[in-house]
Amino acid sequence: MKTQLKDIEPRLKEIFEYLHANPEIAWQEYNTTTYITNLLKQEGYEVHTFSNSTGLYVEIGHGKPVIGLRTDMDALLQEVDGEMRANHSCGHDGHMTMIIGVLLLIKKLKIQFNGTLRVLFQPAEEKGEGALSFVEKGLIDDIDYLFGVHVRPIQELEDGTFSPALHHGASMMIAAEIYGVEAHAARPHLGKNAIEIGSSLVEALKSIHIDTMIPYSVKVTKFHSGGESGNIIPGKAFINLDVRAQTNEGMNVLVEDIHRIVEAVSTLYDANIVLKVLTDIAAAKVDEDAQEILEHAIIQSVGPEKVRPPLFTPGGEDFHFYTKQRPNVKTTMLGLGCGLTPGLHHPNMTFNREQLITGVEILTRTVLCAFEYAKLERKITQ
Repeated sequence: MKTQLKDIEPRLKEIFEYLHANPEIAWQEYNTTTYITNLLKQEGYEVHTFSNSTGLYVEIGHGKPVIGLRTDMDALLQEVDGEMRANHSCGHDGHMTMIIGVLLLIKKLKIQFNGTLRVLFQPAEEKGEGALSFVEKGLIDDIDYLFGVHVRPIQELEDGTFSPALHHGASMMIAAEIYGVEAHAARPHLGKNAIEIGSSLVEALKSIHIDTMIPYSVKVTKFHSGGESGNIIPGKAFINLDVRAQTNEGMNVLVEDIHRIVEAVSTLYDANIVLKVLTDIAAAKVDEDAQEILEHAIIQSVGPEKVRPPLFTPGGEDFHFYTKQRPNVKTTMLGLGCGLTPGLHHPNMTFNREQLITGVEILTRTVLCAFEYAKLERKITQ
């Protein structure tokens, strides 16, 4: 396998350079979809696209078991060197390169599957909508094992080390719109000050306490109210909350407490407070069998000394909607240690691209191991 991998390495570097230089934000990955579609068709693969989505998928083989590989496609919109533009600062260009690399390596090795390999190129991960769109299209329903990959910052994994599981936390962005009553500043009794209502809400949120064994946080990340005139009691305020919990159960408790507090503050001031969920990302549900398969593939590829324990990280990933919506699917994600600095979502994020080649080998071996494991499971249950 390593010889064939060496043969496709120059091509993979070219693919990464193109994807890195041509980022596109969520639901606008049109050129990315066209590029990947044309590339894979030239390699002889049948590519399935959609009229209402920028996603695509490839299937090899037929029948059961069904093993899935998933990559995300979209970039972030952020300021880079003084310019607001799309930027692959979360590593999705690397993720796509690795998954394409698996397909190229499978062709090079002339592997025939006794079952189906379904490779998903998923849009809109950064909006937390892409995975749900693939669930709605039925692409996950018959999958037995589903594997993903994510580059990890140097603070989590040192360069050249790999984790067989990423335990992302649940995250939610909530907007609170506060509607008071405007009035002249000289007659505050005639109005309802939205800033005062919002300040009470911010203070009340500090009273939230859940099980201390579950890492969590509720943070106010935006508070806007008032206009240019300083002698007007403001009647509107807008607050954004960043809510995180390591488990989906913990997130449910946090959301209940937030609603309880909002209702109490609203009653206290006789004001209307409207909550809107902007993003809602599920926490990871890692399957032990899937983790074991991936760990075995890491050991086969780089040896046991390069394996690191499962990672628990507060970041979110919409990959975990797959198991939340379809609990029968066994999933885990490869954590790729690649010297990533200074951090994910930093406009100047960079990493050791040589590790993408190692990632291709690990993921290819993962697919092969998953087919063998699934076949063994079927024999046991028959």
